[in-house]
Amino acid sequence: MTHRTKHPKHERTLVVIKPDGIQRSLIGEIIKRYERIGLKLVGVKMLVPSAEFVEKHYTLDPEWRMKTGLKTLKGYADKGLKPPIDDPLEITRILLKRLSDYLTKGPVIAMVWQGAHAVEIVRKVTGGTEPLASADIGTIRGDFALDSYQMSDGDSRSVRNLVHASGSAKEAEDEIAHWFSEAELFDYHLLVEQMIYGPSLDGIL
Repeated sequence: MTHRTKHPKHERTLVVIKPDGIQRSLIGEIIKRYERIGLKLVGVKMLVPSAEFVEKHYTLDPEWRMKTGLKTLKGYADKGLKPPIDDPLEITRILLKRLSDYLTKGPVIAMVWQGAHAVEIVRKVTGGTEPLASADIGTIRGDFALDSYQMSDGDSRSVRNLVHASGSAKEAEDEIAHWFSEAELFDYHLLVEQMIYGPSLDGIL
């Protein structure tokens, strides 16, 4: 029997509109950005996550604490800045506390988007993590956020960048399972999918 790999159009990724995105009335604009590129919304809900839920989200990868701490320290070094703490695990503990404070302050909207190369496409549309330095104009964060690590560090808070988006296919799979049950995800067809994914455009005329 010939082995057939799963079509890229079935890839899914998690997006969470954070409390600042909701408070700034950007829900429709954010959804529109993903929808108009051709992705399909297959799950959505509003909730106020608990601190425990947020911590679990960020530590689904057991290496997250160390990797994030080292990445943060490198970011300071690349900018010629002295980090407030040299211990990667301690700096991640502070980051996790700030993220928890941020995401539990009000409702968030969790979504699952499906489509070809969904993880990479969503990351591209969303923009870099730091609005000032890494989010290009034309992306969600580049167009609607003006925060920076310098400002958030000075205020002892998490950077306000509107949206969380999964960073890899594995991360997306784990995060979707954390936020959604199978019963909350829907498998359905959009008529436009034939235009996006159909092998030919026969039938238009």
